[in-house]
Amino acid sequence: MPLQNRVTPFGEIVAVPQRGTFMGNRGIIHDPLTRTLFKRRWTTRAWIICVCKFRNVRRDVMARQSWTELFFSDEATALSAGHRPCFYCQRERAKAFQAAWADGNGVARQSAPEMDRVLHAERLDAKGGKKRHPLPSPIGDLPDGSMITSGDDAYLVRNGRSYLWSWDGYTACAPPARDVMLLTPPSTVRALLAGYKPIIPVI
Repeated sequence: MPLQNRVTPFGEIVAVPQRGTFMGNRGIIHDPLTRTLFKRRWTTRAWIICVCKFRNVRRDVMARQSWTELFFSDEATALSAGHRPCFYCQRERAKAFQAAWADGNGVARQSAPEMDRVLHAERLDAKGGKKRHPLPSPIGDLPDGSMITSGDDAYLVRNGRSYLWSWDGYTACAPPARDVMLLTPPSTVRALLAGYKPIIPVI
């Protein structure tokens, strides 16, 4: 029985058998005795993206009163959910994201807590669900790694084309035409425009 620790582009945490290529966390949100989630879905504004293997450290997933291991199918999915690279296990990529964030958002280089404060306002709506934003440009002009939504579906934008997201990968498709909104936080999209390159599977 898979644990409830896989994250969708909408930031929802679900139980599916597919494995992730990135790990991350939002603080302690599980009971280690039952390995099930609490009702809350975050305890810190630092929603981070980690690598699955680091310095030969091996953790028993959701087995102790420590941060809750979450998993993403790829980095674009994690960014869409509102996470950012970890400064501990992904220091160089985190610094690249930090620099692109500053350039793209026209600000001085921000600390991790400063970026987290902006992201937290952009990732959640008033009811605690995933905030959806107006498109800043036509779909084909969005930077690689941006994710958009129409209805209950999420789409990756890459090289100006749209790809339907699923746990089994991406499928090329026509861009959605109705009620299209931006899922990736706008400040992150501006970091992508400024040159940050998320790691996405070959499509």
